[in-house]
Amino acid sequence: MVHKKVHLPEKICPVCKRPFSWRKRWEKNWSEVVYCSRACAHSAKKLRRQQSNR
Repeated sequence: MVHKKVHLPEKICPVCKRPFSWRKRWEKNWSEVVYCSRACAHSAKKLRRQQSNR
């Protein structure tokens, strides 16, 4: 049996530095996806706010 999801595109999350794979829900906006999860997106937003307040 051949695994179908072997050749999915991947990106590296800039927050946690882990690779994450393409998901069906990102089909229409894969080029705009930056973070692997909402938690990483929230962390990045929080970090940007802290840096701009300095």
